[in-house]
Amino acid sequence: MRLLKLLFVLPLVALLITAAFGVWWVDQPLRFPARVSEQQPLDVEIPSGQSARGVAEKLSASGVQTPWVLLYGWFRISGGARDIKAGSYEFAPGTTPRSLLSKLVRGEQAVRSVTLLEGWNHRQVFELLRASPDLTQDLEGLSSADIMALIGYPGRHPEGRFFPDTYRVAKRATASSVLRQAAQAMDKRVNDAWAQRDSNVPLRTPEEALILASIIEKETGLESDRRRIGGVFTNRLRIGMRLQTDPSVIYGLGEKFDGNLRRGDLQNDTPYNTYTRAGLPPTPIAMPGAASLRAAVQPGETNAIYFVARGDGSSQFSATLEEHNAAVRRYILGR
Repeated sequence: MRLLKLLFVLPLVALLITAAFGVWWVDQPLRFPARVSEQQPLDVEIPSGQSARGVAEKLSASGVQTPWVLLYGWFRISGGARDIKAGSYEFAPGTTPRSLLSKLVRGEQAVRSVTLLEGWNHRQVFELLRASPDLTQDLEGLSSADIMALIGYPGRHPEGRFFPDTYRVAKRATASSVLRQAAQAMDKRVNDAWAQRDSNVPLRTPEEALILASIIEKETGLESDRRRIGGVFTNRLRIGMRLQTDPSVIYGLGEKFDGNLRRGDLQNDTPYNTYTRAGLPPTPIAMPGAASLRAAVQPGETNAIYFVARGDGSSQFSATLEEHNAAVRRYILGR
């Protein structure tokens, strides 16, 4: 009789001990290699379609110093085995089996920030993305036209199409996915700005607003001058006066520009030479930010039709050519 009781009690005790250990273990920090820290967490890529067992094996092989069978057992017992999501994950010291599984089930992937700056051109954007070690590269060997087709904008010129902002994306996201997100953001910003345009702006389409905004962006980085510069260009467009904006000429020169804009450059006719051609250039010349978009569709009220850089980041505005020439003598020739 005692033997029968013993045979019954011993397995029950063992089961209770095992259960108690399991409850304790899932909340204990996992062990990682010495190289792993808060600043350099363990990097694990979970492929799409990976089974729970495969995930456990992958974690152990990547550096989680726990037998994969324990991890797999936890995944199954918890009920989360089928809810694990593929992606790129990072695990820092202090991660427990419970928090590890929670991160996998929530799909809480490692993220990286990609910042596109106001005033950049599309070549600078492509160069930044191609050089990023945190992105999956799918732009290599593609022309600008190919890239625009890849992100869903076939036949569109890439200049000015990407809104300058900081984008948080999953680690190892494709470079093209960042571009797609930035292009969609620019579409929304332009459409929102166009919907709030002043009724009397001499612009016919949202595209023209984007082009003018890109010129304003390159003409000044000073917040207080943007809308006033928008007002100058608006006045010129209204009276049919050429925009005569250096940044557009420089853009038309492309790689020929050596940092020194010469008189001959201003006389060399290109589609972007706003000294030789009336109206707006054919495309944007850079990525405008929200303030420049606003300045294009809600220009400041001014009687000025000229402005010149003072040399300190601000501009001197003039209503007449005589005033403008005096300002040029003071701020340009005087230097």
